[in-house]
Amino acid sequence: MPEWLADIPAGFWSVLSEMAPYLLFGFLMAGVLSVFVSPALVERHLGGKGLWSVVKAAAFGVPLPLCSCGVIPVSASLRRHGAGKGATTAFLIATPQDGVDSIMVTYGLLGGVYAIFRPIVALVTGIAGGAIVNIADGNDAPQKVSNAGGHDHFTENDHGRIRRIFTYSFDTLPRDIGRALLVGLVLAAVISAVVQPNELRKLVAPGIWQMLILMAAGIPVYVCATASVPLVYALIVAGVSPGAAFAFLMTGPATNAATIATVWKVMGKRTTIVYLGVMLVGALVGGLLLDQLITGEQIVGASRMGWMLPPVVKYVSAAVLLGVLFVAIVRAYVQGRAKGKGLEGETMKLAISGMTCSHCVGSVRRALLECPGVEGVEVSLAGGEAVVSGDGFDLAAMKNAIEELGYRVADKTSVR
Repeated sequence: MPEWLADIPAGFWSVLSEMAPYLLFGFLMAGVLSVFVSPALVERHLGGKGLWSVVKAAAFGVPLPLCSCGVIPVSASLRRHGAGKGATTAFLIATPQDGVDSIMVTYGLLGGVYAIFRPIVALVTGIAGGAIVNIADGNDAPQKVSNAGGHDHFTENDHGRIRRIFTYSFDTLPRDIGRALLVGLVLAAVISAVVQPNELRKLVAPGIWQMLILMAAGIPVYVCATASVPLVYALIVAGVSPGAAFAFLMTGPATNAATIATVWKVMGKRTTIVYLGVMLVGALVGGLLLDQLITGEQIVGASRMGWMLPPVVKYVSAAVLLGVLFVAIVRAYVQGRAKGKGLEGETMKLAISGMTCSHCVGSVRRALLECPGVEGVEVSLAGGEAVVSGDGFDLAAMKNAIEELGYRVADKTSVR
């Protein structure tokens, strides 16, 4: 067996144990946010077209655990419920770059400077993009729909909130990012085993060309904001500058081809151009600035010091995290299709393509509940379908509501 192949499991466990305590805490904080920062709450604060609504939208978006696949339907829903284009754009730019879980993992692997720098850039670029859209689009007039499917989480009792916090933290969120996180860890382990420290800087010297290359790699493909942090750490060890790694970390989660196409469809050409321009300029300027604040050697050295956590805490956390991810992935794999059990009245099954996470499911369910005649909805991510019940519902309205979120209704099948 080649020596580098034997090093992969050790590299995997090393990176996993460094990030696990912070990621578990990040999962818990994400659960708290998912309960206390409801879509209805966000919508109440994002109306209007002024700069203040843009600032609030970016500030709301930074800590939320929404990747690019999840932020699109949420942004479309905000738009449908009265948010201005500027506020929606600010939310769309700021949200996928970060998330409380991603920030905690960044702190664990890349240090405090990196962990503080990421949300600051996300906030600034979100505000800049929203402000530019407000200036460029003076005739913004969103159509506000009813809030029939809204749900205010503050009406729940404490027991219900705690249960939903832990369900989201250690079931829903790990199901959303578990596979991507494991892939990121494996890739980081492979890079660490195959590429010698600082080897990549011999191929391309740190600087603007490294940044442009990694930006070009990150733009067209989907990269999870949390799962990509181990990969970024491995790249820095291999000789990529912190700034170049940041450019990849910023563009990868937010500018993949599917997201760009959906933003074009939902928000229009002008907003898409602003969105892309702000992301690219922000990644480049942010990368250049970060390289002035910290070096790769400082990041690697601080990480190897272990951030003052006892080894036993890291190892136990790593084992717990592996267990959480394993259970979540298995549950996602065995999850059945939507059957429409318990729904009363006329029912119809809609095949929906494009859903990728729990946020997609929630956005589709909410949009369908707001359609005339719809009384009940069950949405299955695994089956890629929704079963709708009610009396005299309008298929065209349901299809339009789903497509406004960026998904496609492939066909329909009557259930009963």
